Amino acid sequence: MNIYVGNLPYDVTEDQLQALFAEHGKVTSVSLIKDKYTGQSKGFGFVEMDKQSEAEAAIKELNGRSVNGRNITANVARPRTERSPSKPRRW
Repeated sequence: MNIYVGNLPYDVTEDQLQALFAEHGKVTSVSLIKDKYTGQSKGFGFVEMDKQSEAEAAIKELNGRSVNGRNITANVARPRTERSPSKPRRW
């Protein structure tokens, strides 16, 4: 099950995020979303867990928890939707 994690402090690492969710079950992957130019975290990421029951428990326990002074958001990740290509701007 894929979990969206938002409102993360910008200094949180993938290892720290993995350890936070590992308290509730087996984490199969962690991905922090970073700015492609600066490499700085954008303040959100995704955690994947094998068992749905463990993922639901992690969401229940971690949603709203304070991490380094910020209350994080944790919920089931929605499937990514395709964006339509942007129209060229007219000046």
